[in-house]
Amino acid sequence: MKIKQAVDRIPGGLMLVPLFLGALCHTFFPGAGKYFGSFTNGLITGTVPILAVWFFCMGAGIDVRATGTVLRKSGTLVLTKIAVAWVVAMIAVNMLPVEGITKGFFAGLSTLALVAAMDMTNGGLYAALMKQYGSDDEAGAFVLMSIESGPLVSMIILGSSGAASFEPQLFVGAVLPFLVGFVLGNLDTELRGFFGQATQTMIPFFAFALGNTIDLFVIGKTGFLGIGLGVVVIIITGIPLILADKFIGGGNGTAGIAASSTAGAAVSNPVIIATMKPEFAAIAPAATALVATSVIVTSVLVPMLTAWWSKRSASGGEGNGSLAKGA
Repeated sequence: MKIKQAVDRIPGGLMLVPLFLGALCHTFFPGAGKYFGSFTNGLITGTVPILAVWFFCMGAGIDVRATGTVLRKSGTLVLTKIAVAWVVAMIAVNMLPVEGITKGFFAGLSTLALVAAMDMTNGGLYAALMKQYGSDDEAGAFVLMSIESGPLVSMIILGSSGAASFEPQLFVGAVLPFLVGFVLGNLDTELRGFFGQATQTMIPFFAFALGNTIDLFVIGKTGFLGIGLGVVVIIITGIPLILADKFIGGGNGTAGIAASSTAGAAVSNPVIIATMKPEFAAIAPAATALVATSVIVTSVLVPMLTAWWSKRSASGGEGNGSLAKGA
């Protein structure tokens, strides 16, 4: 059976398929973890420890010796994405109730959901698109995008916008596994290869555990809103990213479009943040469902928009040599 090939045909499938299976388990067999206990319970309920290992491996896989072009491109895109998410958070804090919207079409929408959907780019999707429509240096810009992975950036945005307050040690705890992995991976290239290759392997495991926090009936209620959120993420983050790529990053905007997605790992942020700030616990399931839908929508639309923009830029004479060749 070609299970892996079938999963790979689905945008973000390595994350979304186990997530859906976990959600099925939680929706129809909510007591499965306690019933089986032991290792099975650990796999079902182990979102945070599994993610901790994943963040460590993610850090270990980053090579600090990146070229100046890669750092400029990735830094521009990462800072722009974070800045846009922060502006959205500032607006949302003043417009949305702390507990989010609880009634009507926008039920489930919260500052937490907006920040989680907008502040992280799908680095794997970006790298794949820029390999096809950009240059190697542009594809390498996903290096700094890995820093966005995890709850730290979301915590900083929520804290600085007034949506939440976090104790200093929580910020350290959120980034420490990543930093330890980063240091070890750059001290020893063999360790970088050893731990770095585990990054992809860990995704289905934390996705399944994360899915076991989601009730599918919640996704059903937020489905159309989640689709709308995905489109909004592309528009609101995509336009500034295009401008930043053209006027700061030295590109033609293609990299900006390619970076306007929602990262699969962002699905975990509402739950992780809720474990640190219990006041978010009530809205975390709806936020998780919205972000998961945004991941799917952006994973489908961003590649199509990137291809269109690349061809448009090349035909208009804006593309560089590698972009024209890629198109």
